Amino acid sequence: MKKYRRIFTIVIDSLGIGAAKDADSYGDAGTDTLGHISENVENLRIPNLQKLGIANLHPLKHVKPADQPLAYYMAMQEASVGKDTMTGHWEMMGLHITTPFKTFTEHGFPKELLEELAEEEINTGHMIVYTSADSVLQICGNEDTFGLDELYRCCEIARKLTMKDEWKVGRVIARPYIGKKKGEFKRTSNRHDYALKPYGKTVLDVLKEAGLDVISVGKIYDIFDGEGLTESHKSKSSVHGMEQTLEIAKRDFKGLCYVNLVDFDALWGHRRDAIGYARELEKFDQNLGKLLEVIKDDDLLMITADHGNDPTHTGTDHTRENVPFLVYSPSMKGSGKLKDALSFGTLGATIADNFDLKMPEGTIGHSVLESLQ
Repeated sequence: MKKYRRIFTIVIDSLGIGAAKDADSYGDAGTDTLGHISENVENLRIPNLQKLGIANLHPLKHVKPADQPLAYYMAMQEASVGKDTMTGHWEMMGLHITTPFKTFTEHGFPKELLEELAEEEINTGHMIVYTSADSVLQICGNEDTFGLDELYRCCEIARKLTMKDEWKVGRVIARPYIGKKKGEFKRTSNRHDYALKPYGKTVLDVLKEAGLDVISVGKIYDIFDGEGLTESHKSKSSVHGMEQTLEIAKRDFKGLCYVNLVDFDALWGHRRDAIGYARELEKFDQNLGKLLEVIKDDDLLMITADHGNDPTHTGTDHTRENVPFLVYSPSMKGSGKLKDALSFGTLGATIADNFDLKMPEGTIGHSVLESLQ
């Protein structure tokens, strides 16, 4: 069984590939993020994902299956409850979430919580506070008039308040923006997530304790609140995240590079923009081609997603979908379809297995390393 020195795991945030078997209970029957994007654009040019086998895994209108795909591929089904970013990523690293994080979509935030926030902020101006189907409390502030430091301060207060069981949201998110009037407003890259810490040890912790490098790119640091990481890089965009990954690939390290590319979700999925999503995929594919040129025989590349966000679905929230899992190394002699996984934990279990490490107690996932020939 071949072992790899470096593993690059790239999460295309929200790239679901069809409704999960329990999607109906989430109001997401019939969803298919990638499939519906392909159906709702005039073209979709993703030659590198194509040659890895994305269209072999999931039929696409504008992308033909590869005659001889380079990667092994399968669909992964989420075992945990929910369809949010933290749950998806935590499950990838072995945690099984059986109690969903608090959401406030039916009736909004409790009056008591908002009053406590207002008391802290009364002398500095009003805030925009909102939520979604994710377990989040988001605070929006103008960088020029509200101030970035003040926005962060308020979010830190909100995080402390929402540690109470009845208000415990997964993330408090600072959402800074710029602009003076309607039509000029634009979010900035100074977003910051204040997440809960993982409730138990993850594969990241095991890797770090073994003395391996655990390098994060993008939102990974926020999702795990820094736990189990040895080095972190904040990204300005998904394109920037791939550029950072390319630079890291040129360095010598041993361990994991874990990447989240959030623009697919934040800029296009939530805004129900299939065309924008498709163009973002094409930008990613171009940089994926560059990455395929620099990864080595003893590198392993994993491409996946954390949930769906079908831009053709009703509402503006995540969708409960299965996700792709493409696995490739230049040294592989085989390729093709693997048996679909019953949890995202397959990813973390395969990483742990590669480095001869035991999965943390109580975690889930089954390694497919033996199948990668």
